[in-house]
Amino acid sequence: MDGFLLSRADRSVHAIGTRRLFSDVATASTALRRGKADLIAGALPFNPDRAVALTEPETVDITDGPWDAPADLPDLPAVRMTAQIPLPRIHVARVRSLIERLELGEFDKVVAARRVALEADEPIDPLSLAARMIERHPDATTYALDLSASEDRYWGHTLVGASPELLVSVRGERVTCRPLAGTAARHTDPHADRKAGEDLLKSTKNRTEHAFVIDWIRARLTPLCSDLDIPAGPELTSTPDVWHLATPITGTLRDPGTDALTVAAVLHPTPAVAGTPTEAALATIRATEGDRRFYGGAVGWCDSNGDGDWLVAIRCAEISSDGLRAVAWAGGGIVAESDPDDELAETTAKLRTLLGTIGL
Repeated sequence: MDGFLLSRADRSVHAIGTRRLFSDVATASTALRRGKADLIAGALPFNPDRAVALTEPETVDITDGPWDAPADLPDLPAVRMTAQIPLPRIHVARVRSLIERLELGEFDKVVAARRVALEADEPIDPLSLAARMIERHPDATTYALDLSASEDRYWGHTLVGASPELLVSVRGERVTCRPLAGTAARHTDPHADRKAGEDLLKSTKNRTEHAFVIDWIRARLTPLCSDLDIPAGPELTSTPDVWHLATPITGTLRDPGTDALTVAAVLHPTPAVAGTPTEAALATIRATEGDRRFYGGAVGWCDSNGDGDWLVAIRCAEISSDGLRAVAWAGGGIVAESDPDDELAETTAKLRTLLGTIGL
């Protein structure tokens, strides 16, 4: 795949080709501000010290509504899971160890993730996978992008996912965020499903986890925005697989020249994907998990007017250059009140977004 796709229910952005690569946010933002680029699209890695994957594309097609996939896309091949990293029992033990460290006060929250390795009989076409995710998750934002703009080791790799979480959207001077933190699995039985959502909304553990995210975003946005509107408590939202706690946030840019890419870089990574305090959480994640690559990063676009949309890069898989291998991730926020077995179940539920799309 040579390009970028971001498909929302109200708008889709499909870019093809590469006119210029950017290795950092500041250079890309400067190119937009000085009129040297009309639009920049791509991704920020989870680790803010890593190189970004941002490009000025050759052509851009912006249309109303979700992306209309061409009819000649290849079918998705049979895919099998070849490994769980770490094994479920190891993930439970890891979470238990993190809880002990939380109780000692090393940090307030940390996100623990695990991944699964996949192999396909035939190459997985990223746009075919994206088209299937758009069908299966119409309320999410589906994305697919070439990661080659980042580093040689990602050459030809693609990232595909369907994210329910808006990091930031900028239109003119208006800023909108909708962070998610706090999760419960959905149920096929309507009564049990409704109760799971109600219990999540009342859960002290999940509301505490959510509050860390909101407080952090408030602190980051206050220097950039006036008229911040942040509700006193979260609301309930859902995907086909999980319930989430969500808080819609709006504000007005103090400097109209601040673009969406810059705001995204200021907000990323939020405690929803990393933890708090941020540096302590990031250090712990690096030590326990290694490199998350672009999982938990941010995916989006920004134009020369400063407008743009940036999503949290979750519910995703990275596909190898030959299309025959992929890795899918899922994580959950750990606080002192967390239950290790529940945290494992949460990652399993979140993995269904990707795995269910490919028939696993």
